[in-house]
Amino acid sequence: MFVSPLIARIGSSSIRSLSNFRTKCLKQLHMAQPPILALAIPSDTGRVLSIQSHTVQLENSAGYPTFKGQVLNGEQLWELIEGLEANGLLYYTHLLTGYIGSVSFLNTVLKVVDKLRSVNPKLKFVCDPVMGDEGKLYVPPELVMVYREKVVPVASVLTPNQFEAEQLTGSSITSEKDGQEACNILHAAGPSKVVITSINIDGTLLLIGSHLKEKGQSPEQFKIVIPKIPAYFTGTGDLTTALLLGWSNKYPNDLDKAAELAVSSVQALLLRTLADYQKAGYDCQSSSLEIRLIQSLDDIRNPEVKYRAKRYN
Repeated sequence: MFVSPLIARIGSSSIRSLSNFRTKCLKQLHMAQPPILALAIPSDTGRVLSIQSHTVQLENSAGYPTFKGQVLNGEQLWELIEGLEANGLLYYTHLLTGYIGSVSFLNTVLKVVDKLRSVNPKLKFVCDPVMGDEGKLYVPPELVMVYREKVVPVASVLTPNQFEAEQLTGSSITSEKDGQEACNILHAAGPSKVVITSINIDGTLLLIGSHLKEKGQSPEQFKIVIPKIPAYFTGTGDLTTALLLGWSNKYPNDLDKAAELAVSSVQALLLRTLADYQKAGYDCQSSSLEIRLIQSLDDIRNPEVKYRAKRYN
C-alpha cells in the first residue's frame, strides 16, 4: 500500500488536528455570515420578492423577431423558495408578480403566497394579472379562471389593464362608470387596492384607481388622464406596477398620490425613450421600443408630478 510521505510525517494525531481546524474554520465562516440588514435594521423601504422577469430566461424580450431561452417551471420555482427558507430568508413585506405563462406555475405562486404569509401575515401581494391587451389573450385561456377564482381573492393590490379587468370581472368596460364598477367587483372578491392602469374611453386614455379602506364603506376612487404617446413600448406594465408598489409603501393611505407619482415617472421615461430613438433616426412606430430605464433613474426616484388625480367622490 502506498502511503504519502507527507501523511507519514504528519501522523494520525496531526491529521485529527487538521480536521478539527477545518471544522472550526467552517463554523467560523458560518458564524461570520452577515445579517439580513432589511431585518436587522428597521426600515420603511420594505423587502420585495419579485416573481416575473425570472419566469423566463430569454436573451431579449419576446418583442424581437426571434427569441430563445427557457421557461422556469413550478418545481424549479419551489426549489428556489426552499433554498430561501433553508437560509432564513423568507421574510418579505411584499410579493410582486407579473407575467406568468402556465397554470402550474401560477398555482405554485399561490403556494408561495401561503408560505410567505406563514412567516409574515402582513405580507402585501401586489399582482399584475398579465393576460392580454386590446381584446386578445396572450396566455393560455385557462389562466383566466385561475386568476379570477384563486389569485384575486388573496391579492392585496391588483393592477390590470382594461382588457384584463374585463376578463376578471366578466363585464365590458366602455365608460368611466364601467371602470369604477369593475373596481367594486374586484374589491368584493379580495383586494383593497385596484388600479386599472389603462382604459381607453372614446380616444381618451385613463388610469382609474380605487382604494377600499374599510369593508362596508364606499371606496375612494379617482382617475388620471394620461396623454397618448405615438409609439409602443416594452416593459411599461412591469414598471407601472413596481412604481405603484414602491409609492404605495411610502404612502399607504394615499393611493391617489402613489398613482400620480407612478404615472409621472412612467410618462417622463417614455418621452425620454421616444426622444432618444428619434435622435437615432429610428421610425418609432415600426416596432416596440426598449424603455430607457437606467437613463431615467432621476425621474423614477424624484418625479415631477405633472399628472394629477381627480376624485370621483
